[in-house]
Formats: sequence, C-alpha cells, structure tokens
Amino acid sequence: MNPRAIIQKPVITEKASMLREGNKYAFRVHPKANKIQIRQAVESIFAVKVESVRTIKVPSKPKRQGMYQGQRAGWKKAYVTLRAGDFIEFTENV
Repeated sequence: MNPRAIIQKPVITEKASMLREGNKYAFRVHPKANKIQIRQAVESIFAVKVESVRTIKVPSKPKRQGMYQGQRAGWKKAYVTLRAGDFIEFTENV
C-alpha cells in the first residue's frame, strides 16, 4: 500500500496539540492499515524514527438534519510516538 494512502491526514485538535509537546502525533489512517504499515509510512513520509504506534477505531455516530437521519462514517486514528529529538512540522491551512 502507498504510504500516502495509509496516512490520510493529521488530526488537528486541542488534545492532539497538547500531545505534540510529549513528541506524540495523531493521524487519520486507512482503516485496514496495521501498526507496522503505519510506522513505515510515517518514517518514509516525514523522515523520522518512530518508537511506538497506538491505534483506535473512532465509531460512527448517528446524525440528523430535519427529518432525515443518517450515520457519520467511522474512521481509524493512530497515535505515533517519535524518538527524542525528532519532530514533524505541520502547515495548518485555515
């Protein structure tokens, strides 16, 4: 699988911003990617050394707009811990 297909985008939230101080980064990843593939993708894209990877599945949620009901899609999130001294810079487009 292509590394750019595995790492879809970084998660930019208040919690993720606080984790960056501890050298941890959050990414939205492909749902079928495993920890080894995520590690290899981050190391090849950002040229850093990964110490550990933790993954969670964010569940889908029911949504409603007027009388119409539906589901927001679930997705997979990965928390990546980098080696001391390594960092990733994000350019946030607002």
